[in-house]
Amino acid sequence: MNRYAAKFLFQYRADLGDGRSDVMRRCEERIVVIPAMNASSALRKAKAYGKRAEYEGKAEAGNPIYFELVGITDLLELGIETEPEEVWYDIVTMKQPSERRDKLIPKESQLNAIHWERQKNKKPNKS
Repeated sequence: MNRYAAKFLFQYRADLGDGRSDVMRRCEERIVVIPAMNASSALRKAKAYGKRAEYEGKAEAGNPIYFELVGITDLLELGIETEPEEVWYDIVTMKQPSERRDKLIPKESQLNAIHWERQKNKKPNKS
């Protein structure tokens, strides 16, 4: 069995009534590891996963909101070049990345998991 990583694009679409939806939408990019015999099988499984992930609910304003699969933006075979814990890789050409490290690499405090962990552990201000 081979390992593949599927990169999905989902959107949160608000129904504003009269067949209208918001133009600017919050989106989610999600990467999921998919075991499959070959790429075609992985793609079928990825499409099924994406459809199962869809749901609908109500926005704070009470109008319907839909979490919808826009599509699969990439499907990558995680071959022998990857470690078991790897879920994605891109090989790109960049202009002087080490010289531009400060622009390319965020501060550790800005990394998503670190930021949210600190927010969660913040104690409320005593007034």
